[in-house]
Amino acid sequence: MKRLLLSLTVLLAAAGAAFGQDVDRILKDLDALGDFGTQDFSAVYTIVSAKPGEKESVTSVQLFRRDVKKQFTMIILEPEVNKGQGYLREQDNVWFYDPTSRKTSFSSLKENIQDSEARNSDLNLRGFAVDYESAGVREGTVGSVPVWIIELKAKTDEVSYERLTLYVAKNQTVLLKEEAYSVSGRLMRTTVYGRYVRLGGKQLPSQIIIVDELNPGERSVLTMTQQSVARIPDDVFTKAYLERTSR
Repeated sequence: MKRLLLSLTVLLAAAGAAFGQDVDRILKDLDALGDFGTQDFSAVYTIVSAKPGEKESVTSVQLFRRDVKKQFTMIILEPEVNKGQGYLREQDNVWFYDPTSRKTSFSSLKENIQDSEARNSDLNLRGFAVDYESAGVREGTVGSVPVWIIELKAKTDEVSYERLTLYVAKNQTVLLKEEAYSVSGRLMRTTVYGRYVRLGGKQLPSQIIIVDELNPGERSVLTMTQQSVARIPDDVFTKAYLERTSR
């Protein structure tokens, strides 16, 4: 009986510690880690994708972001057949430019980048605190690292996934792993944030591993290079820039 009471006491203490956490603050801190505010941000991302029975594919993109205005421009550098294609976001509008047809069409942050597991939203400014609400929090580990495991439910249909589970390090507020679920609770993909780098007072993942849980063996590894907070010319965030760059 004493052992049972002791076990219950330990469990209740752990639960109390978990529920005592300010999840809203953690989410806001996560959002702030990658929000450059009035600083501009640019980087090159190389995406290596693997599918069973197929040769690895490589996609390279140049990303420009101005978070204070919710703007981003993304240009495909590789493969050659898609070179010059680009995406432009301003506020809640996203466009895709195809240099072959020379036409601009409406797009979405939910779209995959080429044939990879990565989506446009993976390289955009995240908004956990704005787009999701907490559905529970508990303690756990990722490897040997103690984490807060935070369950989230979407507050808007603009996000890529209805439900998320975040694994946030306790000793330093960084995201180590993320699981994305459908409305029915089916695991869609798992994202592991392998390495972080500091830039402009912020902390960004320099390696991201995305595993497709619906198609075994399919995964993409994103590697960030050439990151910078140098000022970006205003015209980079225009349709005219997409058209000019593809020539």
